[in-house]
Amino acid sequence: MSETTFTYYKSPVGLLKVGGTAQYINEISFIDDESNAGNASTNNLLLLSCVEELIEYFGGKRLSFDIPVRQKGTEFQSKVWGELLNIEYGKTISYMALAKQLGDPNCIRAAASSNGKNHVCIIVPCHRVIGSNQSLVGYAGGLWRKKWLLDHENKFANGVQTLF
Repeated sequence: MSETTFTYYKSPVGLLKVGGTAQYINEISFIDDESNAGNASTNNLLLLSCVEELIEYFGGKRLSFDIPVRQKGTEFQSKVWGELLNIEYGKTISYMALAKQLGDPNCIRAAASSNGKNHVCIIVPCHRVIGSNQSLVGYAGGLWRKKWLLDHENKFANGVQTLF
């Protein structure tokens, strides 16, 4: 098993910590206090490729990611994260719709909780899940980032400036 290394990318929504091994990415998270950023790895080619794909995403040139991702979690969490990967760029679904896709409308709270435990933001698009009433609810990176990401995707997918 390869050792996890990290690099950082200053994105339009703040500093992103990108972590992974030579085989897969296992973390993309927001760093609000840049003094908490550690030493960056410059010799992990997969991390550098991931940053390139993020740059393309933020530039409106990438609608999906090719980087391999692996997260530690329960079987249910992995199932939720797999469903998130099926949400199209520029689209949103409700937490209820996510629960139904998982096969059990009663698992809405568990699905929402698992969505919130996603460690690979943007690539595993947890920001595309919204409230049943179409409102922005819950996002570990902050609702302003969720809104920015949804507006960004909507602009490039549909030519519309704002969703919310």
